[in-house]
Amino acid sequence: MRKIVWPVWISVFLLFVCLSCSEKIEPGTTPASEGAAVAARVIEARSTVEPLLYEAVGTVKAQLSATVSSKLMGVIQAFHVKEGDLVKTGDLLVQLDERQVDAQFKQAQAVLEEARQAESGAVSARDAAEADAQRALLSYRRNRTLLEGEAITRETFETVETQHKQAQASLSQARSMVAAAQFRVRQAQAAVKAATVVRKDARLVAPFDGKVTAKLADAGALAVPGTPLLTLEREGGYRVDLMVPEAYIQSIRTGQAVDVRIPARDGQPIAGTIDVIVPSADPGSRTFLVQVRVVDTQALHSGMFARVPLAIGEQQAMRIPESAVMRQGQLTGVFIVDAQNTARFRLIRTGRPYGDQVEVISGIKDGTRLVAAPPVQLTNGSAVELQK
Repeated sequence: MRKIVWPVWISVFLLFVCLSCSEKIEPGTTPASEGAAVAARVIEARSTVEPLLYEAVGTVKAQLSATVSSKLMGVIQAFHVKEGDLVKTGDLLVQLDERQVDAQFKQAQAVLEEARQAESGAVSARDAAEADAQRALLSYRRNRTLLEGEAITRETFETVETQHKQAQASLSQARSMVAAAQFRVRQAQAAVKAATVVRKDARLVAPFDGKVTAKLADAGALAVPGTPLLTLEREGGYRVDLMVPEAYIQSIRTGQAVDVRIPARDGQPIAGTIDVIVPSADPGSRTFLVQVRVVDTQALHSGMFARVPLAIGEQQAMRIPESAVMRQGQLTGVFIVDAQNTARFRLIRTGRPYGDQVEVISGIKDGTRLVAAPPVQLTNGSAVELQK
């Protein structure tokens, strides 16, 4: 009996399903709603020629920055600033141990004093040699006159002449000693000046007004010439360094206005200008360094990540208001309006946002009518009352 009942029930169920499907709906369509029409503003999608953009990424840097390092070797005695401090030109930043440079300065001064004393002695000897040479010259002239009058013998005159020549040689030697002493004085003076400079180098001062951004050593450490101790940046001037591929470098120029977007600042565009294009490419990455000068520097800091769209050509693109786009989970679409003024939900693929508009990559074509801002009561298949 059970074997007969089951086939009967199956036949009844299949008959019910067939009767239920008698009102067939074509795939991809929805019957128009019989309710009241929904008032909505309808726009027409149109493609336009838009700039083709390449989004370059870069880093915010200060227009003027400096790394403060020591010119001499010495122990760091004290740091007078810390990260974030504002400094003025000439403010003391780092103090090195001055004992060694003080000793060198005092030694240079002692050598200078000794050279000056030697110069004074050489000048006195030269003055005495000049007096002896003058007396010898007068005696030589007088005895030459006597020799001409045959008042003295030739032997006597030759003795006087020899004394004259010896006095001239002594004078020449004395003058050379003075010149040598003066040269040693100048050398000692230069050594004192060098020691004075070295003495000043023990005090590292700010080269310009700015802010201390990094402290790279601690008090008590040994400062070696060339080793960075602090980094200093001038406030109020920033730039963005971009790395642009060689394929796009011909499309940009200096003076070109661009929009700089800082994701850390909610991505709001900041006006910028291409200031420098380095003419040589990096052989490793085949990219060029491009510097963009930024006018608005509020809330900017060195090291921030930046995006800069660069126009590298033109393309045909379609943009629609962001308000027309509906997002339902992972689906993105718009309500198009057909010839019967019926709303149909159409899936689309969107691209980059442009302010209050968004680029449409696929899903609709030129001339498609769509709802600019779909009301909440608008559903697929709703009648649309065109709103002016």
